[in-house]
Amino acid sequence: MNTVPIPRVVIAGTNSGVGKTTIVAGLLAAYRASGHGVQSFKVGPDYIDPGFHKIASGRESYNLDSWLVPPDTLPTFFASMAGDADLAIIEGVMGLYDGGREGVSSTAQIAKQLGAPVVLVIDCKAMGESAAAIAMGFRDYDKDVDFKGVILNRLGSDNHERMVREGMEKIGVPVIGAIRRDDRMHSPERHLGLTPVTEIDPTEAIATIQHAVQSMVDLDALYKVAASAAPIAAPIDATKGVTKRTKIGIAYDEAFSFYYPASLAALEAQGAELVYFSPLKDSTIPDVNGLVFGGGFPEMFLQALSENLPMKQSILDANERHMPIYAECGGLMYLCKHIHDFDGNVFDTVGVVPANCVMQQKLQKVGYVTATVKRDTLLGNTGTALRGHEFHFSTMEPTIEEFPWAFHLEGGRKPQSYDGGYATDNVLASYLHLNFAGSLEGAKHFVDMCEAFGNAK
Repeated sequence: MNTVPIPRVVIAGTNSGVGKTTIVAGLLAAYRASGHGVQSFKVGPDYIDPGFHKIASGRESYNLDSWLVPPDTLPTFFASMAGDADLAIIEGVMGLYDGGREGVSSTAQIAKQLGAPVVLVIDCKAMGESAAAIAMGFRDYDKDVDFKGVILNRLGSDNHERMVREGMEKIGVPVIGAIRRDDRMHSPERHLGLTPVTEIDPTEAIATIQHAVQSMVDLDALYKVAASAAPIAAPIDATKGVTKRTKIGIAYDEAFSFYYPASLAALEAQGAELVYFSPLKDSTIPDVNGLVFGGGFPEMFLQALSENLPMKQSILDANERHMPIYAECGGLMYLCKHIHDFDGNVFDTVGVVPANCVMQQKLQKVGYVTATVKRDTLLGNTGTALRGHEFHFSTMEPTIEEFPWAFHLEGGRKPQSYDGGYATDNVLASYLHLNFAGSLEGAKHFVDMCEAFGNAK
């Protein structure tokens, strides 16, 4: 098997909230400013953090997930996404050893699968040499993890930094960066985490952290860490010679922005030409043979979505013509009859799905799940098993008795077994998030259905 050298490093954390995304954005911007082509990745099923990566690096950011993408294909998947970059920076998820059940898709697992060295971010606020004890525990917990050093974050003073550095020297852990507290680096958050970059402009915050990283992180030392990674399996160009055989409309705007770039690329590799449109701002869907409504925050734009009557009617007309329509999470919500917001206000939405969505104050579902298809759908026939992820605050409440459930689902952070989603011969809408890069048969089935619809028009 051919291999290629790709300098790469994982920026991990002791837990969520230590500043990984902020620091990674700063690193990306700093290396980019120095003339490096730097490619970013995010461990896990996150949609929001990669948006900050993209602005900082000038490149799409890709997710690395051993549940959504088969583990044996992950190295070549990574290499294909890294492309011609001089350096790949991988942001971890939660703490270094946290993931799904039994460590599925944890940062440590991904790092080992990719042969990538790890640098740990530690939030040093309100601690001194104790930071060294934390670093030692993370270094020694799994000797198969290539632990290369730490970046100290949220330091308060020169003396604070000196105390922490002395502790790291005692245990032989290199300090690759030491960053001071600065509230200007903060990005606003809401119920699903950071606010997406489609709704805010983080340019100023990224510029601030870029300058901090340039002065407080040893970028040469970090590059040497990345360059220490062994060559990795070479990829095969999946899109070479692919003929575009059908057009698929992709709903993309401030309300619908949760898409994995690799998932969209998988549709393109199956022969789809993607045409983007906005349910918020456009009056009709484009001239296409299928529709995809990704996740996002429709609950934050209910007035505008509800009042765009021409768009809603255009989607209803497409459904009447039996156009293939696929929707995930926020897309499912929009396709329902009504959405009840956090304050109990009710907004009319499209009405393709005979159900209402109700926002709840607490998180309803989160975690990796296996979805077994209950009836023939756009992604496969009865009995097909799909690996996905759920993360939502709303509930779907059917308005008809004989509701055509799409999946039987098992899994989640608190293991459960339940039916979910809506399926007809031309519609599949659910809370399930998929990455078509790990479900190529599903991608092919959907593109085939869209092509067949186009040929029959």
